Amino acid sequence: MQLISFLGFTIFVAIVAYLSTRKTDENSEDGYFLGGRSLTAGVIAGSLLLTNLSTEQIVGLNGQAFTEGILVMAWETLAAVAMVVTAIFLLPRYLKGGLTTVPQFLGNRYDKTTKTIASALFLSGYVVVLLPIVLYSGAVAFSAMFDLPTVLGITRIQSIWACVWGIGIIGSIYAVFGGLKAVAVSDTINAVGLLIGGIMIPFFGLAYVGDGSVSAGFAEIMNSHPEKFNSLGDSAASVPFATIFTGMMLVQVFYWGTNQAIIQRALAAKNLEEGQKGLILASFIKILGPLILVIPGIIAFHIFGDTLAKPDEAYPKLVSQVLPASLVGFFAAVLFGAILSSFNSALNSSVTLFGVDIYKEYFNTEASEKQVVKAGKIFGVMLAILAMFIAPLIDNAPAGLFGYLQEVNGCYSIPILTIIIVGYLTKKVPAIAAKIAVLSGVILYSISQFILKPKFVNEAIAKAEATGITGTELTYIKAAAYPHFLHVMAILFVLNIIIMLIIGQLRPRTESFELEYTNQVDITPWKYVKQVGILVCLIVVGIYLWFSPWLM
Repeated sequence: MQLISFLGFTIFVAIVAYLSTRKTDENSEDGYFLGGRSLTAGVIAGSLLLTNLSTEQIVGLNGQAFTEGILVMAWETLAAVAMVVTAIFLLPRYLKGGLTTVPQFLGNRYDKTTKTIASALFLSGYVVVLLPIVLYSGAVAFSAMFDLPTVLGITRIQSIWACVWGIGIIGSIYAVFGGLKAVAVSDTINAVGLLIGGIMIPFFGLAYVGDGSVSAGFAEIMNSHPEKFNSLGDSAASVPFATIFTGMMLVQVFYWGTNQAIIQRALAAKNLEEGQKGLILASFIKILGPLILVIPGIIAFHIFGDTLAKPDEAYPKLVSQVLPASLVGFFAAVLFGAILSSFNSALNSSVTLFGVDIYKEYFNTEASEKQVVKAGKIFGVMLAILAMFIAPLIDNAPAGLFGYLQEVNGCYSIPILTIIIVGYLTKKVPAIAAKIAVLSGVILYSISQFILKPKFVNEAIAKAEATGITGTELTYIKAAAYPHFLHVMAILFVLNIIIMLIIGQLRPRTESFELEYTNQVDITPWKYVKQVGILVCLIVVGIYLWFSPWLM
């Protein structure tokens, strides 16, 4: 029965995705890369959420909540604010310029080399970090949650290999051969399923704790672990409260406003109004994110305590403990959809970046749209195979996979965000400034996090242990030994902006940059976007106040 419900839902999604793309010209650049610029608000919102939501978040963020509590909701609630910023500030400019990729703007604003550098940074981040980690974390979660080694009679690593290749092959079919519209439509259906399935876990978890009563279960957890419901992290937390005002918002704006794998959905909007509605709708739903990505981790802490080997086991263990057997097949299908979504979305964006920004620029400048699409598909197949070979090799990945992923992403996220923001807000800053900012951003962040930070932290630990300091006190000493990576991002962001502005004063462009309107879509804004955006921001502030020590 479980297998039938799993296959039934998965096949249903595939059929609907196929039917939705039959009238789209998949041989044209707009048709394949942007779904014919035809996406409506609901599809954009669903695809945004499913592209974002996968096992590295479902498992990783709940693992952090298991350890630290509700303070890690910053990764979810502040995303809503970043979507509002994107809807009001960035999206109108993207659609006015008729962009297919974010680096296209950099090519128009600066020069072709800057565009290529940005595309290469995006692709390297996807190849080295995102695609393999999505495949690996999905395989681990799927294997552990449903005990596939026992069911299939194979070893754990064999199960991981099988899951990686199963997810990778199906995801590649969606992304490489179906184009963006197939990805977006399948994401939208899976989004509905994941919201239902995701909310089921805390519901059954709280009912389990409260002997059948959800409200009694919630009261039991709050009374037993009040420290887990403090939204303001201290200096030793993975998200100190101060970082909300520094690097956290920069990371969120980069992710939701400039990351090709995410913003490509909004670039495919049929007009600006639909794009803005889609982003705002997604921001409202994102506010509910902690129900799926944080609360289950706290419930798991109450049920399992310190018995788990690693925090990242919290969510899989909770699912197997509280979910009725009759719903396992459905939950497996929506989880499979979430894993597929992040993989095929990143892969589809990689195909887009390569085809539009690299192949057409350097390999065949006279290529027809059909040739560009074909080259992108070939590249996508090669990339998917490479990711599927790499993913199982991450089996010794560090605990706290979500935090690790966020820190590594800083190598390219802040440099790209810097040159985009300066590009839109200034008219005279030249291309050389962007190149220097990207280079200095990547090099300085890498030196900071992978050379200086280990050195200072290891020296602090050695001194502390020599004096007999252990436990919580040692944790605070480690945190004080070096600035949090989100603070480092903010420092480098400001530094690189200053560098770019100075260069702009010393060697300005000969002509001021003007963003041309390409007339690809109607850019009349949604008349309520600012009012509703402000409401979203106020709700986020209210959530923080509600779970702060001042009101609790």
